[in-house]
Amino acid sequence: MTIGFEIEDRVADIARRTTDFVRDVVIPEELACDGNVHTGPEPLRRRLQEAARAAGVFAPHVGAEWGGLGLDLCGQAVVFEAAGHSLLGPLALNCAAPDEGNMHLLEVIATGEQKQRHLRGLAAGEMRSCFAMTEPSPGAGSDPRALATTATRVDGGWRIDGRKWFISGAHGADFAICMARTSGSPGDAGGATMFLVDADNPGMKIVRNIDTLDQGLFGGHSEVVFDRCEVGDDAVLGEVNEGFRYAQVRLGPARMTHCMRWLGVARRAQDIALERAAERSAFGKPLAELGMVQQLLADSEIDIETSRAVLWRACWELDQGRSAAQHTSIAKTYVSEAVNRVVDRAVQVCGALGISRDAPLSRLYREVRPFRIYDGPSETHRWAIAKRAVRTAQERRAAR
Repeated sequence: MTIGFEIEDRVADIARRTTDFVRDVVIPEELACDGNVHTGPEPLRRRLQEAARAAGVFAPHVGAEWGGLGLDLCGQAVVFEAAGHSLLGPLALNCAAPDEGNMHLLEVIATGEQKQRHLRGLAAGEMRSCFAMTEPSPGAGSDPRALATTATRVDGGWRIDGRKWFISGAHGADFAICMARTSGSPGDAGGATMFLVDADNPGMKIVRNIDTLDQGLFGGHSEVVFDRCEVGDDAVLGEVNEGFRYAQVRLGPARMTHCMRWLGVARRAQDIALERAAERSAFGKPLAELGMVQQLLADSEIDIETSRAVLWRACWELDQGRSAAQHTSIAKTYVSEAVNRVVDRAVQVCGALGISRDAPLSRLYREVRPFRIYDGPSETHRWAIAKRAVRTAQERRAAR
């Protein structure tokens, strides 16, 4: 098995242009709105994406057939990290959640007609989407098998009934990919189906936009009700009762793209801390010469480099067509916690400046904390990692 760390010239060039674009165009826009885009200011999104298209860095993850740059996950890891240097960088490149993950899912699973209707507009930035799976307790959350939303056969299609919440990007989305149970009961391992639901369907309603700690995801997080929501057979994404299997097509890579983007946030926080440590003096010395500050800076460098290594390994596994379930869980758990540590240390190094609005660290701090919950909390991933490790050990023992 050969794993290289060389970055292809084309990827490196896109990453360089992304870095320049984020610094010169995106960060000023982030500062102007304080990184708060939960209300979804559409003119801002359009303006940023037009600028990204002009800079040649738009849609790096989408196939060329759909107007993108066609990078694999290893290439995306480099470019998405550069985009993540600003909270609005992924939005500008049209590679922010949840649209980025939905584009990947549609590319892999959708029919030709569904791709023309939904993927083409999504990839071009002309449409927005959401992924409606999470439900209020006792419904689906960290345990997707608890899925309670149902889809029942009716003449000519299906009727969806259920309540979803914390649906990212639902406010202003053009369509939803809704997970609903078409067989079995909550707790069963199978029986889920994915449906494409247009936002103007009278049976789909946004109840409220949830006030959350983070404010940097375009459109925020919403509670959505499907009440006698009727769709045709052509709304089924993939095959009936295969929704949980298709979810893994989306969630594995989407966890890694989350890591890529947030790693860019960590790098920005560390750069701010390094600059502050070099310019600020205390007790007759620059902060950078004080041992405890040096430890904070060194530990953050270790966390960033280690995060990048485990992330690239998982991306390589996925690009090879392997399941990579263990490595994606390890990467998601480690990176989400490491990013939190890096930003926290940066705040500590910067002191009072770090918690003020004079520096962006307080804004970054509020954004990274939820990452330990998104795409599966750390505890759920640790449980899965341990189960797989024990199963592998038992299989080795049985083979002896």
